[in-house]
Amino acid sequence: MQRRLLEEQVKLRDGGDEEAMFLDESFLGALEYGMPPVSGLGLGIDRLVAIITNQKNLRDTILFPLMK
Repeated sequence: MQRRLLEEQVKLRDGGDEEAMFLDESFLGALEYGMPPVSGLGLGIDRLVAIITNQKNLRDTILFPLMK
């Protein structure tokens, strides 16, 4: 499906659309070999703790003070 979408973008680019994407064979190859999901929810432990404890700043949820 991703290949088809990128091929449509190439057609748009050939038609004069400067913002259309190029066909990226290395990206498509990585997807075919099982690259981890390239979309979805990225929720780390620090963000989850910030949500649960109702913190407004992520620095308040970091466990190691030297990383602040």
